[in-house]
Amino acid sequence: MDCNFRDTALLNQLEAADDNELDTLPFGVVVMSEDGTVTSYNTAESRLSGLTKATVLGRNFFSSVAPCTNNFMVAHRFETEPAIDSVIDYVFTLGMRPTAVRLRLLKQPTRDRMYLAVELR
Repeated sequence: MDCNFRDTALLNQLEAADDNELDTLPFGVVVMSEDGTVTSYNTAESRLSGLTKATVLGRNFFSSVAPCTNNFMVAHRFETEPAIDSVIDYVFTLGMRPTAVRLRLLKQPTRDRMYLAVELR
């Protein structure tokens, strides 16, 4: 799969990708249902977080996978904004040394999935 974190068409590319294609990306991708349940978790994100796909799939990302994102900067935006394509600088802190990342929040009201792309900074 040939796309990058800043690609203007990233949401469409992620929508069209299967799990094998997501695993080829050099940045992390978390695919969630509208209620925050993780439906796909790519290899790059697994390496970055230290969490296996098996322990993450089917769990709520904001409350049980990465509660450090359960705040106004990340979870609240997914809950309240009908459409998002936003990049924010962030620091993951749960269960790891503080890790500076860049998050891209992606969501469209016409789609039933939301995406969190993660790249180290």
